[in-house]
Amino acid sequence: MITKYEMHIRVRYQETDAQARVHHANYITYFEVVRTEMLRELGFSYREMEESGLFLVVAEAECKYKAPAVFDDLLCVSVETTRAKGVRIENRYEVRRDDEIIATGRTLLACVDKAGKPRPIPKRLCPPE
Repeated sequence: MITKYEMHIRVRYQETDAQARVHHANYITYFEVVRTEMLRELGFSYREMEESGLFLVVAEAECKYKAPAVFDDLLCVSVETTRAKGVRIENRYEVRRDDEIIATGRTLLACVDKAGKPRPIPKRLCPPE
């Protein structure tokens, strides 16, 4: 199972703020994009999971900003699953421009059903013990 994945994202103009820097909220979006692509790389269809009645909801999200990114920067965004057990998945993130760390982050996801009740994480998403 893949527990670490990275991809490149080029900063689009609309992601910047009045100071010409990436708006802080976009980093959380970058985290979601790389997390979703990691699932796709696993051969896991999030759409199919939702159609089966299971959802991964963000219970916690944090981001620490270390340096600004600007329009047209090519960023490398990585995600690493640090824990997946029971109903929760914890991921850590790093956003780099070349060798410079721009931001780091963490999310805690919970697996729930359509009614919002906690459900076990699908086994395909749990790393081997």
